Amino acid sequence: MKRVKLIVSYDGSNYCGWQKQPNGNTVEAELNKALSDLFQTPIEVVGASRTDAGVHSLGNVAVFDTDARMPAEKISYALNQRLPEDIRIQDSCEVDMEFHPRYCDSEKTYQYKILNTKFPQPLRRKDTFFYYQHLDVTAMQKASGFLVGEHDFKSFCAVNAQVKSTVRTIYSCYVEQQGDIITITVTGNGFLYNMVRIIAGTLIKVGSGAIQPEEITDILYAKDREAAGPTAPACGLTMMGIEYYDDWEIRS
Repeated sequence: MKRVKLIVSYDGSNYCGWQKQPNGNTVEAELNKALSDLFQTPIEVVGASRTDAGVHSLGNVAVFDTDARMPAEKISYALNQRLPEDIRIQDSCEVDMEFHPRYCDSEKTYQYKILNTKFPQPLRRKDTFFYYQHLDVTAMQKASGFLVGEHDFKSFCAVNAQVKSTVRTIYSCYVEQQGDIITITVTGNGFLYNMVRIIAGTLIKVGSGAIQPEEITDILYAKDREAAGPTAPACGLTMMGIEYYDDWEIRS
């Protein structure tokens, strides 16, 4: 038996998120179906991040166990022939059987992209959030700095989330603009349900002048979802990748 790690990229526009569910197609369900077809036995993956409906990924991580003789590095090629065109495996490799994509220490990076222009651009409708009002990027940059560090992010967590603790550590959070695209990049040790989208919605409020940058400290202190900004739409969010602290790949 061996454990295989997959790096999974996908356009989440047509899926009800990552996690399989009875009433909608998901990325996890498509992976399970393709793997079960490939190896002619039921296989279920375990994913690192349960991205929401409409959220994209360049580097989500999933694992599965198999006793198949196919080399782990060849599985990506075989899977990509069976997956829909909006899901692609970027890499496959064998890892230690103790490796777990959710419980091993890691850093996760997300990006939220805003199309800040007068009119929408049809070609960017799936990977950006269109916002026509001018945004003050300098103010957003200042506000993002208050989010860095270990904090109780209860104000930035959906009210229906069931977690033992809302304390998380943000290692970096920065805002940059290239042309009409404003990108918010956040790296942390873990994220609460809708946390990055709420951060994006709050920074948009800062950029529009509705919230002052210094008020981020008060929002964190409040530990109240109503204190923060709205949850930004899913279409602008992409999981960029996950870096694990230990090298779990088995090398020959």
